Amino acid sequence: MLLLPTFVLRLAATGLLLLARLFPPFDAATFHLLLRWDALHFAHIARRGYVYEHEWAFLPGLPFLLSLSPLAPTLLSLVIAYDASSTMYRLSPHHLGSPVLARLTTMLALLPSSPVTLFLAPYSEPFFTYLSYKGMLYCAESRYSAAAVAFTLAATFRSNGFLLSGFLIWGLLVQPFLRRKPVRAFRLQMYPSRTVLLSALPFVPFIAHNYAAYLAFCSATDAPEWCARRLPLIYSFVQVRYWNNGFLRYWSLQQLPNFLIAAPPLLAISTFSIHHLRHWLKSPADPGRAFLSASIAPHAIHALFRHPSLRVPHPDRPPVLWGAISILLWGAFLPPA
Repeated sequence: MLLLPTFVLRLAATGLLLLARLFPPFDAATFHLLLRWDALHFAHIARRGYVYEHEWAFLPGLPFLLSLSPLAPTLLSLVIAYDASSTMYRLSPHHLGSPVLARLTTMLALLPSSPVTLFLAPYSEPFFTYLSYKGMLYCAESRYSAAAVAFTLAATFRSNGFLLSGFLIWGLLVQPFLRRKPVRAFRLQMYPSRTVLLSALPFVPFIAHNYAAYLAFCSATDAPEWCARRLPLIYSFVQVRYWNNGFLRYWSLQQLPNFLIAAPPLLAISTFSIHHLRHWLKSPADPGRAFLSASIAPHAIHALFRHPSLRVPHPDRPPVLWGAISILLWGAFLPPA
């Protein structure tokens, strides 16, 4: 059921990307059609390592794959594409309790707002998405050790992967408490330690990445300014210094068109999440209604707090129309692809 639409959508994305060659590129120096935006940084890190300070904004998962082969990320993303959709299809009934809604959810997930980065380009999104889906499915199946491994691997691709620890904490501590499951004394002693251990694993890639940067930069006599901070994290420093990312920094007048594009789906996501959590707080027990299932609560929390900087993300834009436009913008190396 999922194999054909998965193939068709990737074929359509490839066709639009080739069509984008008709547009004059913004930067003629980048000849390869898939080397655009962050992919340029990934490719440079894969070839030469972390040479420049600003490159530490990117975690090593994707550069590692590129170091194996320039085509490795694209080919591997094609391989995992079907399993990612299948995982979403298997995950949805755990929360929605309906095969029809599971199919609808999975089909909608096949329409990302940035098809190039999710389908074709050497980007971190397909791997982070796939591993996040896997971890969420393992949590729904109470396979928390496997979920911790999946979330940790996801965190090697994107810095916000450590937020996925919330699903482990929810499943191991919050959910048993809400269900008031009887727990034997020895298991009660093991629960906190197991929760701490497993939920700490997704933090390891981010911590290791920043520690490696600290060793590389902060042992010199002319160490950069961030080395002297109480929490010397190169990631937060370069995000502000080179990428202008930070708390409310995206909320500017020049970004008004992006906010207008993102407003409908962003409002829908926020409204649903708040409505669900308000209902859940009043009645934590599962009411047996698909969209009010108690198991959706951690996903609603994640939807509200997954972007600490309160930056409106591209995936919140209308998927079909924006997806097609973004492919053409990507190929021409034009913002805001």
